[in-house]
Amino acid sequence: MSERKRVSRRRRVVGPLAVAVHRLALRLAAALPRSGGPSGDGSVRFVLANAWGMGGTVRTSLTMAGYLAARRDVEVVSVVRRQEAPFLPFADGLRVRALDDRRRPAGLLGRLPSVLVHPEDYAYPWCSLRTDVALLRWLRSVRADAIVTTRPAFNLLAARLAPPGVATVGQEHLHYEVHRPRLRKDIRRTYPALDALTVLTTHDETAYGGVLAGARTRVDLIPNPLPRAGVAVAELDAEVIVAAGRLNRQKGFDLLIAAFAIVAREAPGWRLRIYGAGVERPRLAAQIEALGLGDRVALMGRTQQLGEAMAAASLFAFSSRFEGFGMVIIEALSHGLPVVSFDCPHGPHDIIGGERGGVLVPPEDVEALAAALLELIRDPARRQALGEAALRRSWDFELATIGPRFEGLLARLRAP
Repeated sequence: MSERKRVSRRRRVVGPLAVAVHRLALRLAAALPRSGGPSGDGSVRFVLANAWGMGGTVRTSLTMAGYLAARRDVEVVSVVRRQEAPFLPFADGLRVRALDDRRRPAGLLGRLPSVLVHPEDYAYPWCSLRTDVALLRWLRSVRADAIVTTRPAFNLLAARLAPPGVATVGQEHLHYEVHRPRLRKDIRRTYPALDALTVLTTHDETAYGGVLAGARTRVDLIPNPLPRAGVAVAELDAEVIVAAGRLNRQKGFDLLIAAFAIVAREAPGWRLRIYGAGVERPRLAAQIEALGLGDRVALMGRTQQLGEAMAAASLFAFSSRFEGFGMVIIEALSHGLPVVSFDCPHGPHDIIGGERGGVLVPPEDVEALAAALLELIRDPARRQALGEAALRRSWDFELATIGPRFEGLLARLRAP
């Protein structure tokens, strides 16, 4: 029996009980007295799962927090910390702290499962009863004008546990339909207690607007911001296709490798480089070997120089089965790199629909992905035109454009 089936069966059996325990624990926690409240100075607290880790949510949250820190008191609160040095740099003047520092011995509480973090949120396995105690203490006593939470489990906790008068801003980085059923039910029940919910795509704006119809919660479309420091532009003459992301099923690198096997037969000089780490690496390596692509496809691992890798390529391939937004697409556009992407739910369409720097093909259509890549390989003039369009499109996501939109939301929440 596969690990995936074993996990699914365990979730079917244990899941309802775990969620029932979570709901009871949250009700009890919500009944406890709270000593925190608004600070009156415009201060903001961002809550991340692991600020020392990698990923699009970490990158964009740190970017926005750093932008705001130049204007007001901002702190990033990391629910857990598992490594010594941050994968991404912290902005000057930005305070970052961890509630549950995993570099220390776990103790008994650290070995017991969480009851406050929703069991159907993907962050649940990272958390423990020790995490719960730290989160509860912090949420009940926080003094700030606004709390910004960055995933469903933390949105639910802020909605139920934040002190009165502290504005709660939840962020959704995935579309509603991708959440597990019992989590969706609790989203419907609890998100109306949030002051605002920010989403990344027009589809999400419609979907969450429907979920929150009649509630006082604002639903604001605010895309992820792009930092532009020292961005190099690709010359688009290298026979290299780049892809990047976690090596998991969602990112669809198995589909990309299958598509590149078609490309490799027609474009013998071209190579594919995939950046990232994850549980699918052994399976992807085996697929590359089975297709005889060992000298054409490279699993490059994690890198802090992804921008340089993009600038040295001529195409970016995006093969996700589903996506909340696709921040790595924005990064590719900022290097003038044409993007070929599945039109998966739901981010890519909002970003490059209408050939605004890229080409969309039907979701999970391996042959269509290969054909689109080959078309741009064979047509350097079109590749250059799309590269110029990519640069123009990337400016729409510049921090100087997106940052004021988030500041405007915070100001509206404070207005009497």
